[in-house]
Amino acid sequence: MRLRAAHVRVRVPATSANLGPGFDALGVALGLHDEIDVRALGTPEVRVEVTGEGAGEVPDGEDHLVVRALRAALDHVGAPQTGLHLVCRNRVPHGRGLGSSAAAVVAGILAARGLVADPAALDDDVALALATRLEGHPDNAAPALLGGLTVAWSDDAPAGDLPPVRAARLAVHPDVAPVAIVPPGHLSTHAARGVLPAQVPHADAAWQAGRAALLVEALGRRPDLLLAATGDRLHQGYRRAVMPASLALVDALRARGVAAVVSGAGPTVLALARRAGERDGTEGTDADAAVADAFGGVMAGWRVLPLPVDATGGTVTTLLD
Repeated sequence: MRLRAAHVRVRVPATSANLGPGFDALGVALGLHDEIDVRALGTPEVRVEVTGEGAGEVPDGEDHLVVRALRAALDHVGAPQTGLHLVCRNRVPHGRGLGSSAAAVVAGILAARGLVADPAALDDDVALALATRLEGHPDNAAPALLGGLTVAWSDDAPAGDLPPVRAARLAVHPDVAPVAIVPPGHLSTHAARGVLPAQVPHADAAWQAGRAALLVEALGRRPDLLLAATGDRLHQGYRRAVMPASLALVDALRARGVAAVVSGAGPTVLALARRAGERDGTEGTDADAAVADAFGGVMAGWRVLPLPVDATGGTVTTLLD
């Protein structure tokens, strides 16, 4: 397959996975985006320029995650490899549980979609499978690609060299107003997963299944059920040792009636707040006072980011030089 374009721009949202009980299955796209210009070069060089999050820390050549994902996508459709110049404007925090690696992987795959002559060869099903192969699981990749709330699962049928993964996109009730509370420190996904047990009690699994089902209803139609629906017994408690401050904040917010969870593998806390206007005629959300109260006015480097749900997901645009 030949290349049809030489310059594309991709835009990919931050994401939050799990959302409490939806471990490795549920995720939501958030209104904070990485934007990357990708140029195919006539020479074999690879140049990566990064501003914003990760600047001076991430690789600036072939090992950059966007480049690796782009090359994997080109290989998958039989397109020729090319030299590359990437200009990355990163806004998604790294190592905080907001899907920065999924954003990079999806960005690379979408860039390849924009470059090749037959974009349909990298349709959403193929893109999700490729992203899952690179990421290891689809809970962040699915909302980064599709937008909105997503439910991801694996089929039993083989899919050749790609994981047999699927995802469904769901609408989120307009009264749901996510707030990301981002700590100053990083935590690797590997470390957060390393403390999880290989087995959990059957009673906990059954309890969790009910909460996950309730969460879909709460996010889509019944935001008043969010506090109950975001309960978890499979992962957050086990992770308390590696992110004690985050779990203490989750506990404090939930005690104040706010549906707070660990975002993905953490350590960011996500409050699935509810807009206050329609209930009592005031602006803001039910999380505003609770967050201030929980911190006691001393944020100590934490950032509070109200982020709308991103209903679009990743996009790619062909640019004319």
